[in-house]
Amino acid sequence: MRQEVTQKKDKNKEDDELEVNVSELEGKVIGLYFSANWYIPCRNFTQVLANTYNQLKTNGSEFEVVFVSSDEDLDAFNNYYASMPWLAVPFSDLESKKALNRRFDVEGIPCLIILQPNSPKDEAMLREGVEIVYRFGTFSWGITPPKQVPVGSLTGKTVGLYFSAQWCLPGIKFTPKLISIYEKIKELVVGNENEDFEIVLVSSDRDQTEFVSHFNSMPWLALPFRDPVTKHLTKYFDIQGIPCLVILGPDGKTVTKHGRSLVNLYQENAYPFTEAKVGLLEKQMDEEAKSLPRSEKHVGHRHELTLVSEGSGGGPYISVVTATSRGLAGLTSVSGVGMGSTPSV
Repeated sequence: MRQEVTQKKDKNKEDDELEVNVSELEGKVIGLYFSANWYIPCRNFTQVLANTYNQLKTNGSEFEVVFVSSDEDLDAFNNYYASMPWLAVPFSDLESKKALNRRFDVEGIPCLIILQPNSPKDEAMLREGVEIVYRFGTFSWGITPPKQVPVGSLTGKTVGLYFSAQWCLPGIKFTPKLISIYEKIKELVVGNENEDFEIVLVSSDRDQTEFVSHFNSMPWLALPFRDPVTKHLTKYFDIQGIPCLVILGPDGKTVTKHGRSLVNLYQENAYPFTEAKVGLLEKQMDEEAKSLPRSEKHVGHRHELTLVSEGSGGGPYISVVTATSRGLAGLTSVSGVGMGSTPSV
């Protein structure tokens, strides 16, 4: 097999090329791009890959692509390769092209095999390069592609589906709190083989840049940007506003759609968010409330504020005005939100 690949010296001159020694690619993340000019899906993907490649190069990435052509003749190869900013196996090097196709068992095109020499053995070669680029774009490499976690790995875990977006102000305010609670719950379940907790971001971001910026602040998983599953989940759980935290039990069944409220009320103690746990926490709060005064004076009111129980319309710590204040005849003000209310968006 030849030890050189072709590179254009000047992008404006199709016939201005030089030979690059394969040894110069050592240590880099390499994408072997099997493609052909005569196949429309290949031409469509080439444009997407070129945009991703150019952005990565602008950001200083050590990612490189090598085109392995299946074109029918030299003219077709030259015309197609003229649209590519990366390297190529020379069209005349049939031996190398056949060897690469056999080595990586290429059955169809376009095919992008990603080689990561400095990665763990199970990540050293990724065959799903085309899908990764379509789904993640420039977020695919940092320099290496993001680890994709199979859905099956979440089986047996308590999972929070976090519906949010960077443009959502309540989400921006809630996310730091959720991160803190997530980390505390992960600490609680360490060493317990029968319990684990994970969160998956279900994004409503407007574009991939927003999604990347949003997700980069989070320690958990996420559905790929614009994954069709996002719409299905939003419809299935009837998400009317964000942020919203839907909790699924280890058996995959819905535990509650009010995870956000439970986190706000009970912090990490809300885990695993089941009715039994919430019932226990409510009893504890009721017991604590018994030691509180039944009424309290406040400088902002002429009359005393009466503390009411959850059964009277709030939580044990929620105050309401029970008498008329000046200029607000008949109005009752509430200083908090009870468990039965709808989370604001």
